[in-house]
Amino acid sequence: MGLMKLKLHWQILIALGLAVVVGFMIGAEGTLLGLNAEGALAFIGQLFLNALKMLIVPLIVSSIVVGVAGIGESDSLGRLGGKTIGYYAMTSTFAIIAGLLMVNIIQPGVVEGSAEEIFGLHQDTAALEADLADKGADDIVAIFLRMIPTNVVEAASQGQMLGLIFFSLLYGFFLTRIPNQYAEAQYNFWNGMFEIMMRITDLVMRFAPIGVFALVAGTVADTGLAAFVPLAAFFLTVVASLGIHFFITLPLLLRFLGGVSPVRHYRAVSPALLTAFSTASSSATLPVTMECVEKNAGVSNKTTSFVLPLGATVNMDGTALYECVAVIFIAQAYGIELSIATQFTVVLLALLTSIGVAGIPAASLVAISIILSAVGLPLEGIGLILAVDRILDMMRTAVNVTSDSAGAVIIAKSEGETGILEDGPAQPQWAATR
Repeated sequence: MGLMKLKLHWQILIALGLAVVVGFMIGAEGTLLGLNAEGALAFIGQLFLNALKMLIVPLIVSSIVVGVAGIGESDSLGRLGGKTIGYYAMTSTFAIIAGLLMVNIIQPGVVEGSAEEIFGLHQDTAALEADLADKGADDIVAIFLRMIPTNVVEAASQGQMLGLIFFSLLYGFFLTRIPNQYAEAQYNFWNGMFEIMMRITDLVMRFAPIGVFALVAGTVADTGLAAFVPLAAFFLTVVASLGIHFFITLPLLLRFLGGVSPVRHYRAVSPALLTAFSTASSSATLPVTMECVEKNAGVSNKTTSFVLPLGATVNMDGTALYECVAVIFIAQAYGIELSIATQFTVVLLALLTSIGVAGIPAASLVAISIILSAVGLPLEGIGLILAVDRILDMMRTAVNVTSDSAGAVIIAKSEGETGILEDGPAQPQWAATR
């Protein structure tokens, strides 16, 4: 019972530590009670992921409809939208620049010998090329087509969040333009759905330590440490770049743009950050992020319901940074020196593709393939980074969610909201089992 009384973020941290130990102990072929341990962990982890993903569509629709209806005036909506897009573009650019500087300073791909000998390129590059060959610049343009779905229900079932967000924005906007007797009933319905989804989120998060343990232990058992040896320099370059954005850039923005304590903010959203690291999915973490930012940090539902769903879809600081570092690393491994102009092209494409590939499976690999093709690098170079992609995916997702939550706080403060991260350290809502 003592363990269950710990605050949620401590429970998840303990689960993470145990998961690493257990993952190394069982390995990829380990068994538990006669069953394949990795398969059992995957089953439990997938149950937790499914529970989170179950919440995404009704939560996004209800929160945006209620939030936009609460904003009301089109001038207020336009101002909030402009601030949100501007913040996301700024932080993604800062993240990419951090990655660009680190990869040029450390030069992880510059080694003695050939890339095949040192890094061990995947031999089955044909299958990889077949999967990604049809991805190109059209995927960037496709973002605009996905914004307006032909069928909202189909968009929801296929996880096309951009289309769902666009429809919800329109629905909420025009909810305030209909006669009051209809508007009141509609608003009460969507507000009720939002409150229900928050309560279900609370229930799911009680099982977060178990889900986190299963997801991380399964990943550690599958990857081990062997894959990291030849890619240690690349791995550390990405981690260092993410660390600059996480520990320096975002805290400075919180302090000087938001006027709040970065330590209090990180404490308030710690359950969301740990969930993001474990699930490697900004969308799956969205219910937890919204609960933390609204209830722990004190941001209004009006702001969280607009800024966070949009951020979970288009704000990919860690992903954009990773794409930039990966492409330049691959160029270095092949002995190709990219000019300043070409590196600028990589930066621009990383910024665009981090948004444009939202909703596409294996989004980062697709985005990297687009950039490789654009600058004339071999597509098979993706094989260099596959071994460590999963672990780095977990890290960059945590950075993505941190940026989303910081954006909600900064934008709320710019809108004149009060009581955000004040009156002592924020207290997580899931402090103990109820």
